Amino acid sequence: MINDDVFSRLLMAIPFLQMASPQFIQAVQQNTFLARMSVGQDVLIEGQDVDDIAILLSGVVRVYKIGQTGREITLYRFGVGESCILTANALIAHQAFSAIATVEKDAEAVMIPADVFRDWLHRYDLWRGFIFGLLSQRLADMMAVIDEVAFQRMDLRVARLLFERSQKQSIIVMTHQEMAAELGSSREVMSRILENFARQGLIQIRRGVIEILDLSLLKAYLLG
Repeated sequence: MINDDVFSRLLMAIPFLQMASPQFIQAVQQNTFLARMSVGQDVLIEGQDVDDIAILLSGVVRVYKIGQTGREITLYRFGVGESCILTANALIAHQAFSAIATVEKDAEAVMIPADVFRDWLHRYDLWRGFIFGLLSQRLADMMAVIDEVAFQRMDLRVARLLFERSQKQSIIVMTHQEMAAELGSSREVMSRILENFARQGLIQIRRGVIEILDLSLLKAYLLG
């Protein structure tokens, strides 16, 4: 059960609850609980049975796969007001989790037990629409990942990642290994591409840090 304060935070995170029936609101308050998760914590690992599903009130969770070679690739992230569609899929299909979900930023979440989640899908149109909306969005995100991995040059993917991160700050705190894990490549490939960018004057590389020197040049590189 969650208290009024937590429910108010949930209402801000997923505003569609404002249109919910009193019956559904009561079900949410009585059948969920609050959980706190720390940076680096594995929420779920591949092959694990799923007992509940989270809606984040704060923080960020990264969902990714690790191949037989040990390389990682990020499938998606979810944050405030969002949930993990692979968790939802596992609950709907009564299957084990098919990836790894790790907390990237300290998080709080409202947890919904598996049987409650499935019951709500049958009972409440608002809940069903919310979950299917997430499924649709994440499917599009994952198709974009597949398109990048299969059809786009790695140097352009690195440039795009740097450009997107630089919208927040010109100094990006990210190791070559972390970038490789993000893009599903190897540290050696990342190092080679970044060193080439540095020679062109796009970036400066320091230990664990990449500084964008010329954003316009980086954008021009992306546009070809």
